[in-house]
Amino acid sequence: MFSVIPLDKFVSPLGGQVIELQQLDYDAGGMSLLRTRIRENSRFTVFEVDPLIARQWGEALLRWAQAQPETQATTSAPTPTPTLP
Repeated sequence: MFSVIPLDKFVSPLGGQVIELQQLDYDAGGMSLLRTRIRENSRFTVFEVDPLIARQWGEALLRWAQAQPETQATTSAPTPTPTLP
């Protein structure tokens, strides 16, 4: 058996997919795995990666994000416009 430790959860603002990151620790010991769960309506995609692949994937995501113009960034909620008195 294993225990699941929630790490992060967020929603893609464009497609509405719910993305969850969880750490899996097996009772017998050994390395922890990173589980990624993507829920899109009633469909789930779940996969688990080891620390090496998680690092490579994370670095690739960061390289891509840093190469994008700042104006393309999206947020899950619009910034409120201040009102004047």
